[in-house]
Amino acid sequence: MSLLIDFGRDVCGNLNQAEICEWLVTNGLGGYASGTVAGLLTRRYHGLLVAALNPPVGRTLLVAKLDETAEHGGRQYPLFTNRWHDGSVNPDGYRYLERFRLEDSLPVWTYALADELLEKRVWMEQGANTTYVCYELTRGSGPVALRIKTLVNYRDHHGSTRGNGWQMRVTAEDRGLTVAAYDGAVPFHLRSDRGRCERAHDWHWGFDLAAERARGLEDHEDHLHVGTIQGTVEQGKPLTIVLTTDPGASVDGAKALERRTRHQRALLGAFAKAHPVVSKQAPAWVEQTIFAAEQFIVARPSPADSDGRSVVAGYHWFVDWGRDTMIALPGLTLTTGRPAIASLILKTYATFVDRGMVPNRFPDAGVIPEYNTVDATLWYVEAIRAYHATTGDDRLVRELFPVLAEIVDWHRRGTRYGIHLDHADGLLWAGEEGVQLTWMDAKVGGWVVTPRIGKPVEVNALWYNALRTMAALARIVKKPADEYAELADRAEAGFARFWNDALGCCYDVLDGPDGDDPSLRPNQIFAVSLPASPLELNRQRAIVDVCARHLLTSHGLRSLAPDHPAYVGQYAGDQRSRDAAYHQGTVWGWLLGPFVTAHLKVYRDPVRARSFLDPMIRHLQSNGLGTLSEVFDGDPPFTPRGCIAQAWNVAELLRTWMTLVTYKKEKPASTSKRKGC
Repeated sequence: MSLLIDFGRDVCGNLNQAEICEWLVTNGLGGYASGTVAGLLTRRYHGLLVAALNPPVGRTLLVAKLDETAEHGGRQYPLFTNRWHDGSVNPDGYRYLERFRLEDSLPVWTYALADELLEKRVWMEQGANTTYVCYELTRGSGPVALRIKTLVNYRDHHGSTRGNGWQMRVTAEDRGLTVAAYDGAVPFHLRSDRGRCERAHDWHWGFDLAAERARGLEDHEDHLHVGTIQGTVEQGKPLTIVLTTDPGASVDGAKALERRTRHQRALLGAFAKAHPVVSKQAPAWVEQTIFAAEQFIVARPSPADSDGRSVVAGYHWFVDWGRDTMIALPGLTLTTGRPAIASLILKTYATFVDRGMVPNRFPDAGVIPEYNTVDATLWYVEAIRAYHATTGDDRLVRELFPVLAEIVDWHRRGTRYGIHLDHADGLLWAGEEGVQLTWMDAKVGGWVVTPRIGKPVEVNALWYNALRTMAALARIVKKPADEYAELADRAEAGFARFWNDALGCCYDVLDGPDGDDPSLRPNQIFAVSLPASPLELNRQRAIVDVCARHLLTSHGLRSLAPDHPAYVGQYAGDQRSRDAAYHQGTVWGWLLGPFVTAHLKVYRDPVRARSFLDPMIRHLQSNGLGTLSEVFDGDPPFTPRGCIAQAWNVAELLRTWMTLVTYKKEKPASTSKRKGC
């Protein structure tokens, strides 16, 4: 069992520390449970049951928290902690917290009640909107009496609630209660295996949400106390509470925990089967990151494919994005030994390709995907290349090749948002006023912060890589390949235009409204890190060196060099301030993977390249525990910001580590521009 995350009172008893360390469990549907080590709410997204009512979206906060009071030896111990909108903390149950740990990915709290130790575990049922909370006595004979107040809500997970007389319908049922928030709402259930439940209807006003205040958003809300569960815990006799939308959910906590444990053991088994030698020598953080990788893979059923799969870009607030899914796919599925999941994802997205484009994202509400992206489709081609390189699965290539051919054809002819092949130089041009198309996609109202209209460097590195890939895949499926090879040759020749002799690196964008953009950004690293590079080795090395000197930080690459007039060193403040900084200096963790890959490619020194990963590995033990934050400040000390768990960060850490440990020094670095598969 992985115990990479294991804190004592130095963290648990320090509220400033315990409230910024957050945990996350998921259910494979897009639903989740999340909170802080201290147990107090700091985000609108914290809750014990955030159900995906329309997987993987429709995420709705149903159960906010459980407020537990233990009684032992004639003394009462409040185990919960609340901060109220007036700033007061009452009660301060975190003071009884002796230990917090993750067992694999399950959060476990250990409370010291005089001579008794009481443990609480939280997990979700895979494939169901069901959360289990189990209390167990691990030292002492007990009994310990528990009184557990259940606080609920019913709102979109992005929202906030004011009680204001809202009457929910609370009815008794076998072993618990059923809650109907209003007519037409999905009913949910609160049950216990050994406790008795008493109804209530009492609004608790003004829970303080400090993390939302820091983001310039609504910073307090109300939750409804609908019932109190009372029971006792003795050694060998735990108490389980079930929070669920499933009227048939089992209350047998032991069997539910066994199912969860088997699921997690199977993840490690798949990794060991795929990498029998490497897995035996893998450090503990790798196992923890494999569990983190699983959290992002979600169901994406559709009329065309009931078994569809996708990738949630990040928790808590992102849905599944095409770009993030394809970038993360190799690390989340291929590195972890789960190519069948990769195949499902690739086939799912094939059904949504329209006018030669993969969706940018699927909205929280509705079913019509958005297609405002120029690079997600090219990352899709690269994901298929990576899948075939790992599996040798010609069958899937044959199945998807018509979709890939259609993609190239649409890009040649021209598709949405002015995306088209410039036949003069063989490069892709893209852009439309008021639309963000690259991964640098922050937009405030009608203001696109980094429009990058023209020929972005990473888009054309991806285009060249895709054409080399298409030529190789065409040969596999016995289709004509010469046309793709000729397009690649033209793109290679045209790519030379990106080189800026004065700066010794690449322009960021060519042929934009204001000409060529020499801003030093990390996008050119892909002209080195992708399997097929259009650059000679000396220029590849120059790009790595420039990025290392000006953009590299402990946790990734800055999105803009610090000496640029538009550089913003801190990602903080209200939404406008944060969006304005998002790609203007903020550090992106996923870029560490391409940088290390590029560094290894040009210097062939896996030990040195591996050292760049160390700070990110240590970051697994802070903030989003066992996972990786979305972004970091551009200025030291590179404070983590944004989502507590980001798919492509986790994926790229795993993929890059695997690349390093399987690297063979005797293999010469390839400088050929003709090999992409």
